[in-house]
Amino acid sequence: MIMITSFANPRIAQAFVDYMATQGITLTVQQHTQTDIWLADESRELQVREELKQFLANPGDPRYQAASWSSGQSKVGFSYKRYPFFATLAARAGPFTLIIMAICTVLFVIMNITGYQPFLYALGWPITPEQHYQVWRYFSHSLLQFSTLQWVFNLLWWWYLGGALEKCLGTGKLITLTLIASLLSGFMQTTFVGPLFGGLSGTVFALMGYVWLRGQRDPDSGLQMQRGLLVFAVIWLVIEYFSQSSVLPAHLTGFLVGLAMAFGDTLNLRKRT
Repeated sequence: MIMITSFANPRIAQAFVDYMATQGITLTVQQHTQTDIWLADESRELQVREELKQFLANPGDPRYQAASWSSGQSKVGFSYKRYPFFATLAARAGPFTLIIMAICTVLFVIMNITGYQPFLYALGWPITPEQHYQVWRYFSHSLLQFSTLQWVFNLLWWWYLGGALEKCLGTGKLITLTLIASLLSGFMQTTFVGPLFGGLSGTVFALMGYVWLRGQRDPDSGLQMQRGLLVFAVIWLVIEYFSQSSVLPAHLTGFLVGLAMAFGDTLNLRKRT
């Protein structure tokens, strides 16, 4: 058996196999890194290679498409690999990023079944005097997502930016930014609007500010955020300002926290250089 060629595109490979079948030549398809084409009858090698040259010169020729229709089988010799969603998700994020995503998702699903009031009472920003001593509340409010849009928006940005930060600078840096952003954005939200709120967006805006400025001032950090995404964040804040959005204090505070932390982290770095 002789290997004739390999194709990166399995459909192109199958089109050639189907065409050669109409010429009375049987080829075998094997899936490896690419789609390999094998010939069992070695006496037909020269003919197959000549046909291959013509096929590669014009694979879109109608005769090859017609061959696929006339000789194509219900069970073809190739298959497509499934997109490795969870592997890609894990590859671009560290453990803390994934843990927060999992907690937010589980809470979101349960809240949609049982209602959000019990969780807001247990994890929300302190309201009553005795709750002010329950330290977790100053941070756990970020884990509560109250709508599908909020959940999707926050977790996508958290994974994209938080995952990159954790991969480049470590879990400790992401935890530090998350805690500071949650505390300060929650405090400002309570001061200007009230304590009935929740969501990861304050931290997300902190990540936007941090990743962008850190990438600008310290390119070797491995962090980078496209300027278009920064413009999106700024425009979003401007829209919230003019629409008098109730979440502006948390978003703006988070964004400024991220900028301040990035500036502080790169200040000594620039002095040393």
